[in-house]
Amino acid sequence: MKESIVLFGPPGAGKGTQAELISELTGKPQVSTGDMLRKAVSDKSQLGIEAKKYMDSGLLVPDNIIIDLIKNRLEEKDSVSGVLFDGFPRTIHQAEELDKITEVKVVISLIVPDEEIVERIVGRRMDPKTGDIYHISFNPPPEEISHRLIQRKDDTEETVMQRLTSYHEQTKPLGEWYEKQEKLVPIKGNETIEEVGKAISAAISKFR
Repeated sequence: MKESIVLFGPPGAGKGTQAELISELTGKPQVSTGDMLRKAVSDKSQLGIEAKKYMDSGLLVPDNIIIDLIKNRLEEKDSVSGVLFDGFPRTIHQAEELDKITEVKVVISLIVPDEEIVERIVGRRMDPKTGDIYHISFNPPPEEISHRLIQRKDDTEETVMQRLTSYHEQTKPLGEWYEKQEKLVPIKGNETIEEVGKAISAAISKFR
């Protein structure tokens, strides 16, 4: 059975950056269920047509459709040694179903305090003209464009807190489930990108 890696962490924890590193280290492609769903819908595949019905109704796509999409993804050439799951599974049921089609070798959990996540996300500003992202503290915009920057709806404190609450409710039992299997590796995500990367590299090497 193919060996895969799971990466999870709260919104704004830097999963995207670290996922690129893990893919480079292991040769495993990064797989996001959101990306898979959008591609399936765009391709108008049978699974995509089924998924679209739920998405258009504002409902969650059922786990069986997600798992079937993952099965198909694991059959692609670049997945010969498994994949890196970014943000999946989210529940124990999903993890149990995932175990039937790929062996999860290690689970990397990025840990960042809620208050830091809020600061990271709420401080973000977007230039609607160019799409460039700035941060009022960490990456201030040039003064001449600051007047046109906007805060995205998803970046308000209220929305971020709701997303964090949902994340903790879902991932706490999932983390404990993987911990019992001795697969969970907590990594401090509030260090520098390089330090987080080194910690992840060390963790992955132990499971090879």
